[in-house]
Amino acid sequence: MSANEIPDELWRRILEVGVKSSSFSYKDLCCISISSRRLRRLSSDDSLWDLLLFHDFPTPTISASSSQLPTKFIYRTRFERDKERKLAAHRRALLRKESEISEWRRRIRELEARLTEEAERLQSASREFSDLHKARQASVALNVWQPEVVRGRQRQLVEQNAVPVEGRLRALEMEIKLCKQQIMGVNRALKEVKQRYDIAVKELESMKYHPLRDYKSISSGDQGSNSKTKKMKTSINYSGDQVSNGKRKKLKTSIICKFLNISNFSSCSSVAEKYYSYCPNIINKYVPENLLVLQSMTQCNAEEFYADMDCLKV
Repeated sequence: MSANEIPDELWRRILEVGVKSSSFSYKDLCCISISSRRLRRLSSDDSLWDLLLFHDFPTPTISASSSQLPTKFIYRTRFERDKERKLAAHRRALLRKESEISEWRRRIRELEARLTEEAERLQSASREFSDLHKARQASVALNVWQPEVVRGRQRQLVEQNAVPVEGRLRALEMEIKLCKQQIMGVNRALKEVKQRYDIAVKELESMKYHPLRDYKSISSGDQGSNSKTKKMKTSINYSGDQVSNGKRKKLKTSIICKFLNISNFSSCSSVAEKYYSYCPNIINKYVPENLLVLQSMTQCNAEEFYADMDCLKV
């Protein structure tokens, strides 16, 4: 029993059971409607679309003006509105995620600037600590050993420091420790922020991913590369055929061309010279200089050539 032999009542019952059991969606009804005119008429029944409308868009009231319209049209209108609403929500989500990524990027720049500042502070404190340590060693050498050779230089180093050396050294030690702790904390925070930034970027890429659009872009690129390779292969084959045809000049070939140079066909040059002496007026009138019209010549002989050229006399 074929599908055409099934009565309309049975088809209608099948569609109704499929819609009630949620086995058929609006996509299934649309696919069924394009299969044949009969199924299009049956799948457009208002009772089926009423069930889908109640299931997909449960609304309490329907206006009187909309109740007069076909249910399929009402479903399509609400579906388009719902689609626009979802697209708007998706765009808002994209904007929020892009704003979040911008905030993480700004936070990364701030932490990097702070890290650079702490590193410079640590470097300056270490340099000052080294200088004070040298001055302390110089003062100890001046008070204990008092050598006559180094006394002048050491006295200059000690006199340059107005603040007591011991207190300043302890302060610099504390500052160096604090800078190192700050650098460790900034590095830890920077690592965490970069991880969150990478996660946000991946989430944005997944939100922007569209399988059909990406597939079309990839397939179009593949088609472009394939067309280029096909053109290159065709040009190579054509040039190879030209070389092989040049080696087989004496063979009889089928030529369909228009306004070709006579010098390219040495086998027809003698025929052209004979016909030029036969009717030079036609050659000068209808054929350009050094050009010859050849139409569907199966054999390059004088009789067929003359027969083709006689058509120009009319």
